Amino acid sequence: MTELTLVIGNKNYSSWSMRPWLAMKQNGLQFDEIRIPMDTSEFYERIPHYSPSNKVPVLLHGSQKIWESLAILEYLAEEFPDLNWYPKDKVAKAVARSISAEMHGGFNKLRENMPMNCGARYPGKGMALGVKKDIERITNIWQECRQKFGHEGDMLFGEFTIADAMYAPVVMRFITYGVEVNKVCQDYMKAVLELPAMQEWVKAGEQEEEVLSEYEF
Repeated sequence: MTELTLVIGNKNYSSWSMRPWLAMKQNGLQFDEIRIPMDTSEFYERIPHYSPSNKVPVLLHGSQKIWESLAILEYLAEEFPDLNWYPKDKVAKAVARSISAEMHGGFNKLRENMPMNCGARYPGKGMALGVKKDIERITNIWQECRQKFGHEGDMLFGEFTIADAMYAPVVMRFITYGVEVNKVCQDYMKAVLELPAMQEWVKAGEQEEEVLSEYEF
């Protein structure tokens, strides 16, 4: 058993679980995984043993319990500082933290109307009032980061960072709902989808048998 354990929900649906899982995989961290299907009697029975918030994800590290995706990622950045969590440049790091926090706390219309569903394709669905504004803000973030900080790689800040982990579920949403974006954003989405860890997550999600009606059209 490894020192780290990540408790997650369904890979097909749980965008919050994807974020730390993806970052840990991309950074080569060894960890055990506990997957608990969401909205089941099993979930409600088991999750209180792991998570004070009764939500996923939660990271178990020795006697420590860390919940909420961004808090988990920040904790890992402190515990394993030699790995590539944030850009080294001070300005780029500040921007990466800002857009990660913005993703964590915002874009509610997008979340509500375009839930993550790795195995489905619903082109044109979910474009409710306010969603377009969220999409425009996200694509502006991607374009600005790629143009200002992304010259040494394919990610927002060149190399993969926490910021990419935070926006990876949005990439999946844009694929599911057929959201049209410009060339810069298309290239970024393609690079995220080609990450080995992303491919592993999506493949596993597509093979899950649970169906949650609130994530389906």
